[in-house]
Amino acid sequence: MNKEVIKSTVIGEQYTRYNHKSGLTILLCPMQGYSSTYALFATRYGSIDTCFKTQHDADFVTVPEGIAHFLEHKMFEDEDGDAFAKYAKTGASANAFTSFDRTAYEFLTSDNVYESLEILLKMVTTPYFTEKSVAKEQGIIGQEIEMYNDDPNWRVFFNLLRALYVNHPLRIDIAGTAASIAQIDKDLLYRCYNTFYNLKNMVLAISGNFDIERVLEVCDKVLKPAEEMIIDRRQPEEPLTVAKEYVEQEFEVSIPLFQFGFKVPPYTDAERLKLSVANDILLEALAGEASPLYSRLYEQGLINDSFSYEGMIERECVANVFSGESKNPQKVCDEIVKALEQIQQNGIDTEAFERAKKFYYGRLVFAYNNVESVASALVTSYLYGRNAYDIIDMLVGITKADVDAAAHRNFNIQHKALSVVKPKT
Repeated sequence: MNKEVIKSTVIGEQYTRYNHKSGLTILLCPMQGYSSTYALFATRYGSIDTCFKTQHDADFVTVPEGIAHFLEHKMFEDEDGDAFAKYAKTGASANAFTSFDRTAYEFLTSDNVYESLEILLKMVTTPYFTEKSVAKEQGIIGQEIEMYNDDPNWRVFFNLLRALYVNHPLRIDIAGTAASIAQIDKDLLYRCYNTFYNLKNMVLAISGNFDIERVLEVCDKVLKPAEEMIIDRRQPEEPLTVAKEYVEQEFEVSIPLFQFGFKVPPYTDAERLKLSVANDILLEALAGEASPLYSRLYEQGLINDSFSYEGMIERECVANVFSGESKNPQKVCDEIVKALEQIQQNGIDTEAFERAKKFYYGRLVFAYNNVESVASALVTSYLYGRNAYDIIDMLVGITKADVDAAAHRNFNIQHKALSVVKPKT
């Protein structure tokens, strides 16, 4: 088995990457002094992967929206019963999630690490679908979709994505719709599973208190060699312009919720890391709690403690999003635009740049003291084709000029949209 030790000279940490004989990439980061262990088993398959083909297919297939999330739910069942019941015996806390670009299965435990790992690996590598169980799950997920539709925070976010994106499946709810999940059957589930749950399309990361050799023994025991799989994913052409600049919906809320976003030109693989770091520094300098903009908005009563920002980076799409509660969302957006235009005209303030860079560095270092954050960083970096410490090395070398360039590239005032959920009248 090939292995590579990956080290950070900046923070003095390291982890080991193993290329397992099954085809799975395994990232292991033992952490001395910690009592808990966190495992994350992920596949490069999310809600946006609705059109694809492999080398075995004559043409592309389009599958129903929400099938990746549906498949995640079904993986917890097998002929022996429910995986949660098995985890209950080991004392592990288990869960899973589907995002736009990945599906991941996780457990956190302070005991019975290797028994829990065996459950995880067997569960994810042993599909079991029947028409009866699929029909039952359609009812369960249908109720989940209704719950999301009744959640104002969920709706204000996806309303923004529908406003920002014209064609891309990022604009579709991760769980799909009642109509789309009704089209799912066991054959479609097996097709998606056999395509995307190939071990060569997956990664396992473990951090915390564990023994590397015992982990590898479990992997050797459970994992079988995967066949070569070439996956061709197709996404519709997406313009840089937004679908609409404003969207609103009424809900039973006491104060309006808002999500204000800028559509960003997609990052190439070569520029992704540098641009994402420069972008995050810019967002903190612009709208962090130490910024003049934040202080002004807060003092004027236009925002409260719910105000936040995010650089949302998906496989093909990037957006900068500001969110919160406000009695006057449009005024908040106008002030954000005004502050951005000042940075674009004059450059970022040197003191603000240095402060934001130090804040970002501290946040990264702090994350490496948490077992869940470490494994998540290992997985995310791997899926984007880099190691987990590249972001710290890049941060050290980021300059004010890099951030000024990001301000122009990533914030086109013409490519913005505002989503508001307001109280019912």
